[in-house]
Amino acid sequence: MVRLTARTRVHTFGPEGEIRARADKLAGEEPLEVQLDGEQFTVTMRTPGHDVEMVLGFLLAEGVLTSADQVREIDFSSGLDPDGRRNYNVAKVSLRPGTFDPAAYGERKVYTSSACGICGTASIEEVRKTSAFPLFAPLTGMPFVSPATVLSLPDRLRDAQSLFDSTGGSHAAGLFRVPSDAVAEPELLVVREDVGRHNAVDKVLGWALQQGLLPLSGTVIQVSGRASFELVQKAGMAGIPVLSAVSAPSSLAVELGRDTNVTVIGFNRGKTFNAYSHPERIG
Repeated sequence: MVRLTARTRVHTFGPEGEIRARADKLAGEEPLEVQLDGEQFTVTMRTPGHDVEMVLGFLLAEGVLTSADQVREIDFSSGLDPDGRRNYNVAKVSLRPGTFDPAAYGERKVYTSSACGICGTASIEEVRKTSAFPLFAPLTGMPFVSPATVLSLPDRLRDAQSLFDSTGGSHAAGLFRVPSDAVAEPELLVVREDVGRHNAVDKVLGWALQQGLLPLSGTVIQVSGRASFELVQKAGMAGIPVLSAVSAPSSLAVELGRDTNVTVIGFNRGKTFNAYSHPERIG
């Protein structure tokens, strides 16, 4: 059982052939099976920790949940190692009646890697979800967030990445509440880390779901990697109007941002950034 981090031995090689053996620390990665009302829904790879948040956020992003009250129980007691010890790698989710219709949802294949949050979806038609918290196109001349605020987010996220500091092997997502006067410093609500960038976002969304904060219409989510389709979709499913990433967005991420009224920001590294959709929110 690995858990949050694991220690290992590594050999470091230098340019002149020198070799140094030393101890190192790795970010944990273990499978998590999610069952809905007794039926297997998916298996995803993740860094253990904040697993209830991750399950809630994942189900929100999948369009299964809109409120934490729709969940009766999440039971981790049935996950066992081959030697019989509990590993908490199976989440049995019991939903309240009427919450989820498997026939209307469609088929989902079981395995999802830590690099992809939609890899288990059975068909291309089922990839795109409809949000219960739709965003409206912003009006020109009514900016939501200042450029200076956006530029401050990557450093503030990086300062909170304790798992990355110890392993160098995790992604992060941070949720910031934007001040109404656009001058005060944004409030950092929560940061979560994981080997999978989509898992980090799911943990943030699950935290917000537990806190009863949805829709997250007054927030920006900052992520440590690139802006993929799945991350833009997750933001939209939670009603987050702005997704900011330190790296590039994909073409489909930008297209989805334009269609769902999410402002997609890329290459935000503290000095400049690019707005690929709905730049009128920034001013």
